[in-house]
Amino acid sequence: MVEVKEIRFEQDIETSLTQEGGWRKESFQDSNFDATIGLDLDKLINFIQATQPKQWERYEKIYKVDARRKFLKRFNEEVSMHGMLHVLRNGLKDRGVPLKVAYFKPVSGLNYDVLQKYDANQFTCTRQFAYSPNNNKTIDMVLLLNGIPIIALELKNQYTGQSVENAKVQFQKDRDPKELVFQFNTRFLVYFAVDHYEVYMTTKLAEKKTYFLPFNQGSNGPGKVGGKGNPENLDGYPTAYLWEQVLHRDNVMDIIQRFMNLEVKKEKQGNREVTKRTLIFPRYHQLDVVRKLLADVKEHGSGENYLIQHSAGSGKSNSIAWLAYHLASAHDNNNNPIFASTIIVTDRTVLDRQLQNTIMSFDHTTGQVETIDDKKSSQDLKQAINDGKKIIITTLQKFPIIYQEIDASNGRNFAVIVDEAHSSQTGNSAQKLKAALADKAATLKEYQEIEEGIENTTLDDQDELVKTLLAQGLHQNLSFFAFTATPKEKTIEMFGTKKADGSFAPFHVYSMRQAIEEEFILDVLKNYMTYKTSYRIAKEIEDNPEFPKTEAVRAIARYQSFHPWVLRQKTEVMVEQFRAVTKKAIGGRAKAMVVTPSRLHAVRYMQEFKTYIEEKGYKDLDVLVAFSGSVTDEGVEYTEPSMNVTKDGDRIKESQLKETFHTDDFNILIVAEKYQTGFDEPLLHTMFVDKKLRSVKAVQTLSRLNRTMQGKKDAFILDFVNSEEEILEAFQPFYEVTTLDSEININLIYDTQSKLRKYAIYNQEDIDQVLKLIKQAQQKQDEKLLGRMSSLFKPIIQRYEDLTRDTQYEFRVTLRNFGKWYNYISQLDRTFDMQLLEESIFTNYLLKFIPKEQREKVEVADKVKLEYYKLQKEFEGEIMLVAEDSKSGMLSNTKEINAGIKPPEERDSLEEIIYRINERFPNDFTEGDKVLIEILYKSFKREIDLKVVNMAKNNSSEMFENNLFKDIFQDKVMEEYAQNQNAFEKLVGSDENYYNVVYSLLAKDLYKWFRTQA
Repeated sequence: MVEVKEIRFEQDIETSLTQEGGWRKESFQDSNFDATIGLDLDKLINFIQATQPKQWERYEKIYKVDARRKFLKRFNEEVSMHGMLHVLRNGLKDRGVPLKVAYFKPVSGLNYDVLQKYDANQFTCTRQFAYSPNNNKTIDMVLLLNGIPIIALELKNQYTGQSVENAKVQFQKDRDPKELVFQFNTRFLVYFAVDHYEVYMTTKLAEKKTYFLPFNQGSNGPGKVGGKGNPENLDGYPTAYLWEQVLHRDNVMDIIQRFMNLEVKKEKQGNREVTKRTLIFPRYHQLDVVRKLLADVKEHGSGENYLIQHSAGSGKSNSIAWLAYHLASAHDNNNNPIFASTIIVTDRTVLDRQLQNTIMSFDHTTGQVETIDDKKSSQDLKQAINDGKKIIITTLQKFPIIYQEIDASNGRNFAVIVDEAHSSQTGNSAQKLKAALADKAATLKEYQEIEEGIENTTLDDQDELVKTLLAQGLHQNLSFFAFTATPKEKTIEMFGTKKADGSFAPFHVYSMRQAIEEEFILDVLKNYMTYKTSYRIAKEIEDNPEFPKTEAVRAIARYQSFHPWVLRQKTEVMVEQFRAVTKKAIGGRAKAMVVTPSRLHAVRYMQEFKTYIEEKGYKDLDVLVAFSGSVTDEGVEYTEPSMNVTKDGDRIKESQLKETFHTDDFNILIVAEKYQTGFDEPLLHTMFVDKKLRSVKAVQTLSRLNRTMQGKKDAFILDFVNSEEEILEAFQPFYEVTTLDSEININLIYDTQSKLRKYAIYNQEDIDQVLKLIKQAQQKQDEKLLGRMSSLFKPIIQRYEDLTRDTQYEFRVTLRNFGKWYNYISQLDRTFDMQLLEESIFTNYLLKFIPKEQREKVEVADKVKLEYYKLQKEFEGEIMLVAEDSKSGMLSNTKEINAGIKPPEERDSLEEIIYRINERFPNDFTEGDKVLIEILYKSFKREIDLKVVNMAKNNSSEMFENNLFKDIFQDKVMEEYAQNQNAFEKLVGSDENYYNVVYSLLAKDLYKWFRTQA
């Protein structure tokens, strides 16, 4: 008969922990645990006496017989002040005597003294642990370090009708957070709820508010594609990884020392500033990826690349910080450090503060972490690398400036962690990064072996061309660790792992699917709404001029999108949707983002939102705008700080925007490009999209909503531009795992080179002459050199201008492709082809001389009018992504580099262009869809009344709009009503709100126009 009681489950775990995991079995009765102080004080003092005899002797001399009581008092003071995690890592100090309460394993095996002290730690495992002086309740299993209870496990058994849910409820309802051992960061650091199939964990007990996170591997095992849960384990329990791996004593100590982190955030709640403390314990996928990367590095050494595809919102900042710490102290089998420095490179100009704060909070030797932020220069970066700082955080932009100046890095290995790896890693900055860090001596040797015919065995290390050449391809002294949720083709090939069939895949996966199923992130496609826009354009002039079709269509689309009536309609939909749905979410604290297609759109929307909110008298809404630089609109210059103002009238600086948006004072943020990526605001619940989004950009932008927090149950997207099918197509490749079918054909670059030469625009002699001057400039550049170089390009440009327009286009595209693909291919493979390198340098200069294609500018605002406009809901519901579909995540590499011939730009009459545009929309407009503002606006401009012009010129806009213009407007409305009763019925009828909207929009615009009239 199989024994199935819960006690059997306990025994099996205990046996594993004590026989394999490094813990010693101790019954509660045999221990000296004192529930009133939450410690086995005898054990703790015995440990100190054994490992720090001289310090304890000094301590006893100070306090004599009172030493135990004084130690306990000081221990509790330090824990109360800094927390249990800090005391375990750093120990305490009393009257000048430093005392450690635990020792951690040294990073190398050479430190025998610390290794001995680590082995002196007392790791005990106790079942049925009576934790309280007030009752007889017990915890199923507790792990103690030197008498300090640090890990609690509640175990449940499916055979007795219970599951992990019962364990969670037990922690929530039956464990009083006021008990000493359960107080936050005072004794226990982590609580595990465990059954045969699943594991959940938390670091803070807070009764019903206790927030448990899943601590499972994933349905197909860790680092693999799958959903929530754990795979079957033919060798034991599906959850055995917890006690067999995670809770092994060495792993527990490593987690305490180099994973766990106390995150302190200050938040404004109303008028109060609240300090929120969170004890971060690694999620399973984070622990797994760091361990696996470290194991691979120790096995293969430096020179490998790794792609980590972890979902947005999966805690990449923490994963990067933990990986950096482990790599910085990684030693090989001979106890030598593997890397001289670990460099974290982020593509963001302003470094991710969360990343910096996480890394700086860990236990480290002062001065070994160097942050090169926006306040420091490239010289500071150079100095940090040359000084051998263990961890350096910087931006990719800093590297090109200093790559020539870094001291010879012969024999030094570097780990480079790339945050949000994308195609920027294949560009010029990334090449300069490699040039800065590459071990030139090793590569020179390889170069010489390949080029056996080279007589001179030593290349001039100062030669700019050779240095660039050596920076290309993989380097044995550089290891790249690239993190992204949405890898593109180039990223997968550059950093991914090559499989036996020639395809490429990530080294480790924590998929969007698993993150959603485990509820680490929200499914942003669960509540999606799309609106369909229909409009009809009418020609407003008698003439019928011809325009280039593409440019004219763009101009009309632009005219429509900026039309005040269109902005007004969309603004009304967004504000009212926010008030109806969003405002009630997350306990009334939910926020929204409006994604606009341009900076000018953001400015206009900001004005429209402000006007609408003021008109409606809404006191519970306020809006901010985010865009870079300045925007000039109708002669007025706008910037973020000039448009963003607090309730007290103070300007909000760009650096204060995120923090200000988080407060209760603002609830809508209008953005143009900014904050669509890398913006972590858990209160963001709704997104209004008025911009075309594709592929990676769509996933990154909409994923701003996926962050979870207490009280946040869902997210909502209202999209004016993209269809349900388009969003599905964008998300599907990144739902599980993204792979690449094959490597790029390196010889494509030679095909492109041959194609370029066939145009006969330049020849080898041209390249040689230009390169000769470039080499001279490296030594010394006189006042004529630059002019001579420009003169060399003059006949080349003349030959280009003699080509037909179509051939010019084809040549231009091929030239750009050559440069782009050379940058990419040269990083994948060191070809050591000097001729190819020289041609790439030459073509880079040539591109600067080729005249840019002149587009005919088309203005249509005075030639057309928006006659009808209709905005209606098209789709509402869930956009369903498909699971277990490996083909949808398989990307294809380019098989040929082909410019293609651009068809000549056709011209057509304005009438025909308008007809083609209107043909796209169903002819179901009603008189109610007529844009009356257009009719009235044109009517006022057609018959200029000089009396009204004088009114506008001699009065403020407020006086004009609120008093003087009202009767004039009403007369005009009645005049138009007499001519077109059906169209103007709504305006003169009972809908006063509609009348006021039309009047307000028209009065503002006409006031500006009247003031410009003579």
